[in-house]
Amino acid sequence: MSRAPQLVIFLLVALGVLALMHYYLWRRLVSDPALPPGLARALTVLLVLGAAGVPLVSLTARQLDQGAVRPLALVAFSWLGLAFLLFVLLLAGDLGRGLVALVRRGLADMPPADPERRLAVSRLLAAGTALLGSGAGAVAIESGLARVLVRRVEVELDRLPPELDGTVIAQLTDVHVGPTIGRDFVEEVVQSTNELKPDLIAITGDLVDGTVEQLRDHTAPLAALEARYGVYFVTGNHEYYSGAESWCAELERLNVRVLRNERVSVGTPAASFDLAGVTDYTAGRFGDAPDLGRACAGRDPSRELVLLAHQPRAVHEAEAHGVGLQLSGHTHGGQIWPWNFLVRLQQPVVAGLARIGRTLIYVSRGTGYWGPPMRLGIPAEITRIELRAKRRSAA
Repeated sequence: MSRAPQLVIFLLVALGVLALMHYYLWRRLVSDPALPPGLARALTVLLVLGAAGVPLVSLTARQLDQGAVRPLALVAFSWLGLAFLLFVLLLAGDLGRGLVALVRRGLADMPPADPERRLAVSRLLAAGTALLGSGAGAVAIESGLARVLVRRVEVELDRLPPELDGTVIAQLTDVHVGPTIGRDFVEEVVQSTNELKPDLIAITGDLVDGTVEQLRDHTAPLAALEARYGVYFVTGNHEYYSGAESWCAELERLNVRVLRNERVSVGTPAASFDLAGVTDYTAGRFGDAPDLGRACAGRDPSRELVLLAHQPRAVHEAEAHGVGLQLSGHTHGGQIWPWNFLVRLQQPVVAGLARIGRTLIYVSRGTGYWGPPMRLGIPAEITRIELRAKRRSAA
């Protein structure tokens, strides 16, 4: 299937899901509680505006100046995050009510619930959901817009030369510069990253949501990133929605080395390791399929190999090619609880350090956010990864 029909199907499904979610919110928060007519009409209008605002802002964001659309985008996507939280809470409440109803049916002597009791329960559930959801949404927005903190990780690699013990990699990923994330945020991230004095900086995809023409000024601060062994980038799926070829050229102009199924040597002539990078796991749909075999061709297997791959699920092929450490993003750690549990259905690791066979993998929770400017229980991170050589026992 060509890309155009796929895009149409995706948009139709997304709009359908959005509409159904808002209808469910209307039923549980407006219709079932039998709110006063004036309040019911006002909330209905707000729900319709909320449902329509998200796709409208998403479409216009790619046509207008990012600075002009940012306030509207922040409102629209904040509502989307709040609507998701309300949906989850209401669904949990309905599941609870369903269990109670099953128990009542199992007890023959229990009288059926009267209409007034059902109405009272509906109002209590609606009020409780609104209060709890609003509180959780406020906490999530505060976390999403907070200064990104540094997460420190130490990784021991079997084949790392002792001379490179203590090598520091700063990982940035899923920044999503676009409708709600702009130059100020990028400048802050660059400053925090440089303060770590890393030996190498790895940007593992989903840097942007928009074209080079729209975002060139916002990504310009990336040219100030400093690392002894250089700054490297691999594509994520969002680069292909935004013009991957143009972005790869723009990043090279900013002195960021793009690895597209390639391998480079990192270190000194006396001591070094291999750094490979592959295109996004789904990039084959755009004619740029990942090819780790090509990146590893002719490699000395006794050398340590670090792989940059946007999606964690690339780790299975990485393990087969003898990768010692894979650095990935894509998941955002779930970003908004409980979305992290659904991410586990697609990716082998959602966040943190794990081992898959002989390969270690570190999955960052992301440096920015996508969609809602929210993070609930899953803060963003700039990752400081310190590589350690394996300790050799004395003979």
